Amino acid sequence: MKHLKPYEPKDIAGKLAKAFLRNPLSLVLGISLLAIGYLALMVMPREENPQMVVSGSTVIVALPGASAAEIEKVIVKPLERKLKEVKGVEHIYGMAMDNVGIVNAAFFIGEEKEDSNLKVYDKIMQNSDMFPKGAMNPVIKPLDIDIDIPVVSVAFFSNNKNMTHTELYDKVKDIQHHINGLDNVAVTQIKGGHKHQFNIEVDLNKLSGYNLSMGQIVQSVQSLSYSVPAVKNRTKNNQIVMVGVKNAVESASDIGNIIVAQYMGSPIYLNQVAEVTGSYDIQNFKSAHISVQDESGKFTPLQEQVTLTVSKLQGTNAVIIAEAVKKELETYREFLAQNGMNYVITRNDGERANEAVNELVFHLILSIVIIAILLVFVLGWRESLIVTFTVPAILAITLFVAYLTGQTINRITLFAFLLSLGLLVDAAIIVIENIHRHYHSIESQHESADDLMIKATDEIGPPTNIATLAIIMTMVPMAFVGQMMGQFMKPIPANVPVSLIASLFVAYIFTPYLAVRMLKKPDHTKGAH
Repeated sequence: MKHLKPYEPKDIAGKLAKAFLRNPLSLVLGISLLAIGYLALMVMPREENPQMVVSGSTVIVALPGASAAEIEKVIVKPLERKLKEVKGVEHIYGMAMDNVGIVNAAFFIGEEKEDSNLKVYDKIMQNSDMFPKGAMNPVIKPLDIDIDIPVVSVAFFSNNKNMTHTELYDKVKDIQHHINGLDNVAVTQIKGGHKHQFNIEVDLNKLSGYNLSMGQIVQSVQSLSYSVPAVKNRTKNNQIVMVGVKNAVESASDIGNIIVAQYMGSPIYLNQVAEVTGSYDIQNFKSAHISVQDESGKFTPLQEQVTLTVSKLQGTNAVIIAEAVKKELETYREFLAQNGMNYVITRNDGERANEAVNELVFHLILSIVIIAILLVFVLGWRESLIVTFTVPAILAITLFVAYLTGQTINRITLFAFLLSLGLLVDAAIIVIENIHRHYHSIESQHESADDLMIKATDEIGPPTNIATLAIIMTMVPMAFVGQMMGQFMKPIPANVPVSLIASLFVAYIFTPYLAVRMLKKPDHTKGAH
């Protein structure tokens, strides 16, 4: 029998196949890839939608006593001109009202939030002298899409008809304080409900009878609403003495006893011209009501509700935060029952994100099974098993790279995986098909199994590399799409090329490795004449 010289590969495909074909570390590498992929799937933050970088700032400047026309001239227009000088600003919207001017600066999508907010702050502070005398210090409110959009909303309502407007708000505020202390919770807000407030309802007839103005009433109340800090001192005996002034306004009667004017040597008290009550913010006309479906399917009558919203920090797991909020709320079940209160979770992005991710993972597995079944009929069950293994390995690499680059698992990330799934198995199918052809070729019956594996893989290397590169190049333009659509679709050009490159390495390394151990070379000498 003629001794054949071992095949020397020329392409990277054959060289990889030769290096790992009999390498004991190949099995360790395969198990490690699957392990890091599973860990990445478990550890990566889950969201319903991808994170988008949206920057913007709102500048609010108050000028008490100025009309809307004056505000526009001396506040809004100068502000608009200065903010337009800031690099990266796309749109500017100004609004003038009596006493206050508001200017919104929207940056191009993709501009870094911290840098954008700092630019606006610097520009305003450098030009603070442009505001007229009497204008209050500007208030700069940055836009944060991660914090401004809550992941959990909880509606609290009371079944106790005797509960006042403010009691429900106060009890929810106690719960808010504890939820705000949970890990990775950024902001909690209470919407709806009524706060405590002293209401002063002035009788205009009595006011004119005493020849007083509303301005005098306002100034008198404001003059006593200051809090004086306590003063500490020490005596000769080294004793600490604290001297403080009690707050003059602590109850409705205190406000009613405020002297608003003097008339012929006699004081005029506020309660002589107005009715003072300790109540709720009657000027707040906003309210929300809820109707809850009970176990029998009937809806309860509309009840006033207070909503607690919870926002998460950027890049954190919405599923974990939502579960932590639900656990914390469960600890208040007894407290709420004693006060005749109940709650309904009206929004849970964590649950929705988990459902979306699990559903897409299920479809991913279903697609892999379908591909495996198709390959059984075309190549055989052994070849089908080999190709089926490569898909989880490729996805494991892609998930791990996505985790290292700070991505989250969301609908678009998994859509990118589903989009590339049909492309992922191309390289493995091409390799296993060429190996199958060489195995069943009469011309190759004298070659060793190792040489056949290396030769079959090396032959398809150049065309497979070029074809994969061509597919990757079609994804590159998507990375340069701007505005909101570019931010939304960014996971596709970020993940599809990674998965396609991973598919090449997995196909060249593991397909020959598994094939040489699983495939049986047919004996062509049987039946030969």
